[in-house]
This record gives sequence, C-alpha cells and structure tokens, in this order.
Amino acid sequence: MNEHSKIENMGGCSEIPVLKERGQREVFCGLTGIIWLHRKIQDAFFLVVGSRTCAHLLQSAAGVMIFAEPRFGTAILEEKDLAGMADAHEELDREVANLLERRPDIKQLFLVGSCPSEVIKLDLSNAAERLSKIYFPKVKVLNFSGSGIETTFTQGEDACLASLVPTLKETDEENLILVGSLPDIVEDQLVELIKELGIKEVAVLPGRDRETMPSIGKKSKFILVQPFLTDTTEALEKRGASRINAPFPFGEEGTTLWLRSIKENYGISDDKFEIVTSAPRKRAQLGLKKLRTSLQGKTIFFFPDSQLEIPLARFLSRECGMKLIEVGSPYINRSLVDKDLELIEDMPVISEGQDVDLQLDRCRESNPDITVCGLGLANPLEAEGLTTKWAIELVFTPIHGYEQAQDLAELFVRPLKRKEALLI
Repeated sequence: MNEHSKIENMGGCSEIPVLKERGQREVFCGLTGIIWLHRKIQDAFFLVVGSRTCAHLLQSAAGVMIFAEPRFGTAILEEKDLAGMADAHEELDREVANLLERRPDIKQLFLVGSCPSEVIKLDLSNAAERLSKIYFPKVKVLNFSGSGIETTFTQGEDACLASLVPTLKETDEENLILVGSLPDIVEDQLVELIKELGIKEVAVLPGRDRETMPSIGKKSKFILVQPFLTDTTEALEKRGASRINAPFPFGEEGTTLWLRSIKENYGISDDKFEIVTSAPRKRAQLGLKKLRTSLQGKTIFFFPDSQLEIPLARFLSRECGMKLIEVGSPYINRSLVDKDLELIEDMPVISEGQDVDLQLDRCRESNPDITVCGLGLANPLEAEGLTTKWAIELVFTPIHGYEQAQDLAELFVRPLKRKEALLI
C-alpha cells in the first residue's frame, strides 16, 4: 500500500473501515463559501484580506454582477505589503473605514483571512475586536479563515458560522435552531413543516440579517442541515445547546428521518407526524419514482469535494437504486454522518482525504457510469470517456427537503442523458 494511504477503522456500531489518504488534493478553497453566504446574510459584507488571486477567484465564482453591488470584496495586499514595507493593520483600518462610509447598510462585517504568508501573520481576530469597538453598536465586526491551506470550500461556511456563535444572544427559553445555510425557499419549507408539528420557537443559523440571528442557551436544541459544520457544532455545544442527531434531509427518506428525529425529541405523536408529512412525502415519492428507472443499477464514484458525499451516497443508493463504488470525502466527522452511514447497504470504499493520482487510478479501473468530482478533474475525465457531475453544483442548487427530492435526482439523470444524446 502506498505510504500516503492507510486503512483505519472508524469504530461504532457499523465498524466501517475507511481508506485514509494524504497527498495532493483537488478542491476549492474556503473563500468560495462567501458566494452563497453573502446572499444569505443580507446585511453582511465579507472583506477578504488577500491577494489579487483571491479577488479573481471570487469574481469568477460569483460571475459578473453588472446591475448589483455585491456584498463582498478584497482588501488586496500590494507588493509593498507582501514585502513587509507597509503597516498592514493601518491599511486594513483604512479599507474598512472607506467601505463603511460608502456602504452604510452594512451591519455585520466579516474579515476573511486567506493564504498569503503576510495575511497569515496578521492577527485578524484582534483586528476584528479593535474595529468592533470603533464601530459599535452600528456594525459588528467578526473574522474567520477562508484560506485554501486550511479549508475546503464548504468549510468556509463552517468557519463563518462558528465565528457567529459566541456573539449570539443568551436565552433561558426553549428553542430549536436549524443550522446551515439554505436557499430561502427551502429554509421556509423546512421551518413551516416543523412549526406544523407544533414547535413554534424555531430559528435558523445563519439568520437573514443581524436581527434574526437566533438566541441560544442551555435549553436550546439544534439540528444540522449541512454535514460539514464540525466547528459550528462544537461552538454551539460549548454554549450549552444540545444536538439532535439525524440523517440529513436529502430525498424523501432522508427528510422524513430528519423530521422524525425532531418529532421524537419533542414527544410529538405519530398521528400528528403523519398528518403533517403525508402529502409532501407522497409528492417526493412520486417525483423520485419517475426518475428511479434512469438511475437504477448505475454505478457512481465520488471524489472528495464538499463533505456532502456520504448523505448523497445514502440517498442515491437507497432511494435511486444506484451502486456505490467509492465515496470520497475531504473530512469525515463520524458523529455528524453516522446516521447516514448506518443506512448505506452493500458498503463501498469510504475514503477520507485524497491522494488524487491514486484515486484517479481507482476511478479509471472501476469505470463508473457517473463520476462526481471538482471542475479541475471533470473535463480531463470527460475527455477519457467518463461521464461526470460537477460536485460544486450540488452545493449551489436547492437539494434539501421533500419538494427538492426530484430535483436532486435529476441532477444525476442529466449527465446520463447528455451522454446518450452525444452517442446518437
């Protein structure tokens, strides 16, 4: 076995062995998360402290915004900054002052660290604390790292939400917090279902603005909607909140089990649960039935990218009938994805981390019907005859909940149809 790969047993009731790999990776950096977070937190601005490369990345990922002023930007370190010839803290203070004067609508300002060595040397935590005192109470200044050295692209969201947790107001009341960024319409659907079950105090992290951020205390419970929120989970538990463990709400089965975990924690009756979930469950089942024949028996290989891989693999194998060859994830927090892992039958290879050359060899040898991977690998693999699905599309597309179950399955049907059309 290659020195960069080893098999480790994760323990627990499933006793699932995991192939641990450490080598060259193919992933986006954590700055990418700003592209959906700046749309979600509507009174926030994300100021990346970085280089022109960081600015180009954000512009490319966000697309060209001609008719809107986006709520993110880059405080670019010039050559004199990188050479240590300028006081970077003074430059940062000046950038922040200019920004807040120009954009009085900003209520929350995130200073986001990046990869350049001079940025790593900056103490952005102290800078955020200093600037918070200057602009208090109008603007709350926070910081987190989106450095590609430290994070994959979904971990940028994790770092952002974890930075918010210490600032949340304290409460002695019972409440339920949904944790993770979702498109507004999907968030509204899930919150409405939970309220129909009889739970009235429901909040979401992140809130859509500073005023709607949740309160938290020892009577708070929270449930994740995204599997990549390790640091946020630890921060919430440190504040005294308790986590409801559940599979993630992908597909009809995943959404039902997610809601059922909430139901059981709150002592809601089976009859009430059936009344609330029956109609949307049937809609989801009907939508998936239309597509299952296109996916049944097809093989799929996941390269590590977003940490969504294990819940998606559960959905595709159990609800769509696909055969899993390998499910790779950049990082596996067993305590967060154990409920999904336990549901996967005919266990494939589960891999954590990456040695991209070794994984490419395994992928080519297995010749899957669909390969889920990053943009950097997709075109070369397509040129070799493999059918690919861009992993990043699974983060930007609404895929959670009952109403999106068919849409989620269609994301995997499309590349198969595309290949069929090209062969005609």
